[in-house]
Amino acid sequence: MKIAVMASEGAPYIKSGGLGDVMEALPSALSRIEGNEVVLFLPYYKKIKDNPNYAVEQVMHFDVQLGWRQQYAGLMRLHREDGVTVYFIDNDYYFGGRPGPIYGDGDDGERFAFFSKACLEALTHLAFVPDVIQCNDWQTALVPVFLKAWYQDWLSQTKTMFTIHNVEYQGWESGCFFDDVLALPWEYRPCLDMHGQMNLMKGAIEAADLVSTVSETYARELMYPYYAHGLDHVLSHAAWKLRGITNGIDIGTFNPETDPHIPAHYNADTFAAGKAACKAALQKEVGLPQDPDAPLLVMVTRLAGHKGLDLLCYVARRLLWEENCQILILGTGEPQFEAFFRELAAEYPNRVSAQITFNLGLAARVYAGGDIYLMPSKSEPCGLSQMNAMRYGTVPVVHATGGLRDTVPPADEKGENGLGFTFQSYNGDDFLGALKRCLSLYHSNRDGFRSLQHRDMCQDFSWDKPAQRYMELFRQICG
Repeated sequence: MKIAVMASEGAPYIKSGGLGDVMEALPSALSRIEGNEVVLFLPYYKKIKDNPNYAVEQVMHFDVQLGWRQQYAGLMRLHREDGVTVYFIDNDYYFGGRPGPIYGDGDDGERFAFFSKACLEALTHLAFVPDVIQCNDWQTALVPVFLKAWYQDWLSQTKTMFTIHNVEYQGWESGCFFDDVLALPWEYRPCLDMHGQMNLMKGAIEAADLVSTVSETYARELMYPYYAHGLDHVLSHAAWKLRGITNGIDIGTFNPETDPHIPAHYNADTFAAGKAACKAALQKEVGLPQDPDAPLLVMVTRLAGHKGLDLLCYVARRLLWEENCQILILGTGEPQFEAFFRELAAEYPNRVSAQITFNLGLAARVYAGGDIYLMPSKSEPCGLSQMNAMRYGTVPVVHATGGLRDTVPPADEKGENGLGFTFQSYNGDDFLGALKRCLSLYHSNRDGFRSLQHRDMCQDFSWDKPAQRYMELFRQICG
């Protein structure tokens, strides 16, 4: 099957969050399936262009008509050892001359409308007719709309899957964006119109042949206003074509047997000694006492409200008063949370460490050295951190929402019949209750806790199963 994947970011070239991780792993997993030919389209950002490690060649260039604008598009190609061919869309005005973050400019809507149309133009110039185009989040939401409006002659048999990684970011633009930038036939305005404005994600949901999201539970949650951020009616009407596929993780990168960032390597059979060494080294690195009996509660996260940090702020002091434990937070984000954890660390210097930084090597050591991983997210489409933590034998305590519900079935008080500890309603007391159940197991039944760790490490969180699920859905929409 010929598959074209289109996204606004993809590791290792460019990454701002979980989408970048998925776009590194999913095309590679699809390419490993016999008979598939996979191409990946990304913008040619300045950070990629200036990196000498990528042996990129220019294939061609062409013009893209965007409203009244006629814009240059260069097509750059990179062949990868995993069989994926990566194409970068080059345009200095939109991507190549901006040194800052990849999102957040005032013309983001125009930039990614150009990228979406340029990807389809590139397919026609390459004479590559995919069976399926898989596009991701609002930045490529116009691909299914443009395809139906302008590319049916060339891509009449091509089907589209639109994947929602986070429904909170939808691509809102003013009403005049339809004529000024898109210049689509008027009959396509209703599919994009929402309250007199343009909602690009709404357009993709209505125009795509299939809509997917990144976990089974999140697909069901999107039917409800609490989770859908205003798109619940649109998604309810599209429920017949909405599916959930839980993400995997890169088990090659997140591997305690080979990870170069951790001080001791281990596997599911040798983790007791390996994790003890990693824990002692981590405690020393972050300035905590090297106490093997104090459970180390860890969190690697963007410090944002929807990550459940308000719950942790609410229970932190009570937890420290009532339990023998240590807390380690790694991440950056909203100023009020950065300030809270700095103050907490200053108040409890032997119990709390706040590492307000972005450090991938330290993140790996936190996964390996922690005993308990905290993930009380208000909502979580899929979540990768809980799977990373379990891969390193760190037991998760999570709010049972979205992908957290799908990947962390609850264990009982003996640590049996599940993979971690969960709480159902989003409030601090329920979160504290789940923490106390986990801490009780750690303190009173260390063998049961280790059995739970072993079970976590034995789980298959690779991309092989999700990739097969994507293929099943591709075959369905292709008949």
